[in-house]
Amino acid sequence: MPLITRRSMLGLSAAALAGCATGTGTPKSTALAAGPKVSANEKLNIACVGVGGQGQADLRSVMHENVVALCDVDSERAAVTYKNLPDIPKYNDYRVMLEKQKDIDAVVIAIPDHMHAFVATAAMQLGKHVYVEKPMAHSIAEVHKLATTANEYKVATQMGNQGHSMPGVWALCQMIDSGMIGPVHEVHSWTNRPTWPQGLERPTDTPPIPDTLNWEVWLGGALDRPYHPAYAPHKWRGWWDFGCCAMGDMGCHILDPPYTSLKLGAPVRLSTETSGVNDETGPLWSIITFEFPARGDMPPVKLTWFDGGKLPPRPEGLAPDYKLGDKDGGSILIGEKGSITVGTYGNGPRFLDPAQQQEWEANAPERPTATGHHRSWIEACKGGEPSLSNFEYAAPFTEVVLLGNIAIRAQQPIEWNTASKQVTNVPEANRFVDMPYREGWVL
Repeated sequence: MPLITRRSMLGLSAAALAGCATGTGTPKSTALAAGPKVSANEKLNIACVGVGGQGQADLRSVMHENVVALCDVDSERAAVTYKNLPDIPKYNDYRVMLEKQKDIDAVVIAIPDHMHAFVATAAMQLGKHVYVEKPMAHSIAEVHKLATTANEYKVATQMGNQGHSMPGVWALCQMIDSGMIGPVHEVHSWTNRPTWPQGLERPTDTPPIPDTLNWEVWLGGALDRPYHPAYAPHKWRGWWDFGCCAMGDMGCHILDPPYTSLKLGAPVRLSTETSGVNDETGPLWSIITFEFPARGDMPPVKLTWFDGGKLPPRPEGLAPDYKLGDKDGGSILIGEKGSITVGTYGNGPRFLDPAQQQEWEANAPERPTATGHHRSWIEACKGGEPSLSNFEYAAPFTEVVLLGNIAIRAQQPIEWNTASKQVTNVPEANRFVDMPYREGWVL
């Protein structure tokens, strides 16, 4: 049978792809970046903020350009990078770096979630392009402030949900568009996170700050507290003041394929089950149900998220050795005529029904190809088309992800109005939409 697709190759424009996520056929804006003037044949001058952990991978992905500055609050965490790149200027405060180095065109940011918005805003206000690791920011208010700032300063942006630039997500779009599984009413998504401590109360002892750590800048805009190794360098993700827990870590990856292929938009209602909630850290496990309204001719969708060892029910009749998702998690999209499973980054989308999979393989259009998440951002920085996870896309998507955490902390079902960015039935939950900063830190 003929298969209807939005597009066949990722080499086509971001405008063509945007219709998959928005349902409009065109993105909200196709304006090209107007930041630092660098031709397509020149190399960008890139600064990297956070160069240990994920920051090392981001750095490797942009080394074909000119890396002109390295910044990390923790010289021990950054030691390997600093040793390998001895001649590049180094800083432990991004503000000093941005003040001193006038040659920076673009900034890659791979630091704890609570500082994403501060560093990205400071860079964009100087007209610098930004690549920000997921989640885009620590709160919904910050997410939309970043999108507004990017639009105001006309800079190229990208959130680090790398799967959005890989072929799998767009192949899934083709599979949904084919109509082979019919209208989708239900999605199950899961992750193996958290793999760090949660369900904790705040420590009461006050060990000394390591000489290698600039705690003042690491703490940044978070409300004041003493240093403790329970937070830095490795375990910050589970603390509400610094990270966004399992949902923030993997939701921007795992929820991207269903969000994009089903054009989900914003949910109107969320409810949760958890192991128990406190004001310091995320729960040991959570199950979050998102209710999305109908979109055009697509029906309402109930998406259920599982973490902390909780898993969705295994579909009936599935062969015992049939692999769902991958080692880090995945999703099942359940339609009226069949189901599709997909991995963490949109990888390996497959029909659960072997006959449907065989039919698809025999008749599928050309598979999408990819140019790479960092590379597409760099091309956008040089005046090319907007990158696929630019802030106009990433902001509404990250809103969905962070709503999961608001629902956890509200400890009751919440109703969401995306136009007003307000929880309408539990007013006290709105304190998690725009969280306070410590004195002296403002966006």
